[in-house]
Amino acid sequence: MHNSLWDTRNISYSGCAAQLFFFVLFLSAELSLLTIMCYDRYVSICKPLHYGTLLGSRACAHMAAAAWASAFLNALMNTANTFSLPLCKGNALDQFFCEIPHILKLSCSYSYLRELGLIVIGASLAFGFFVFIVFSYVQIFRAVLRIPSEQGRHKSFSTCLPHLAVLSLFLSTGFFAYLKPSSISSQSLDVALSVLYSVVPPALNPLIYSLRNQERKAAVWTLMTGCYQKY
Repeated sequence: MHNSLWDTRNISYSGCAAQLFFFVLFLSAELSLLTIMCYDRYVSICKPLHYGTLLGSRACAHMAAAAWASAFLNALMNTANTFSLPLCKGNALDQFFCEIPHILKLSCSYSYLRELGLIVIGASLAFGFFVFIVFSYVQIFRAVLRIPSEQGRHKSFSTCLPHLAVLSLFLSTGFFAYLKPSSISSQSLDVALSVLYSVVPPALNPLIYSLRNQERKAAVWTLMTGCYQKY
């Protein structure tokens, strides 16, 4: 944001490391929390009578703490490992922020294989999350289709589809950005993919989730029109 506002392409070495750390931290936390939200929808639709037991305040606190703790550890490991490598191939990144694959291109050490190993482990965990999400949504849609009333089905689908849309965009572009073959890599493609998985899903989150809250809808309507309307 600072570089965009001041029209500069420069960043300090420590600033790049900090940017990478927070990027991996929030990226990992986003994936973990989206997975937890998927579990929330699974329990609320498939096991509604057990919702209070399975997703009480203590369980939610534990899951949130686990998500942020694992994200912090992942960010710390990736940042420390990436910036422990000697970077001797210049100091220019073909990206609008400090991203691991582009930093590794500047390394002249075969130690970058350690970082590639971390990326593979991270991708494997993300794939595990993906399998869990797919299984959960298969069960959710089977349960929704058994709901007798059309209004009930519509309400359930409207709860799940925004989350599923953000999740699909986030995972598909993220997987492709990190696992695509080097033969089809280009600067413009890398930037476009990075925007899609790092900027668009977080920007859509407030719009998709917060505006579903009736009180927020009323507040936005009041702000826009100057009058209160019930929904």
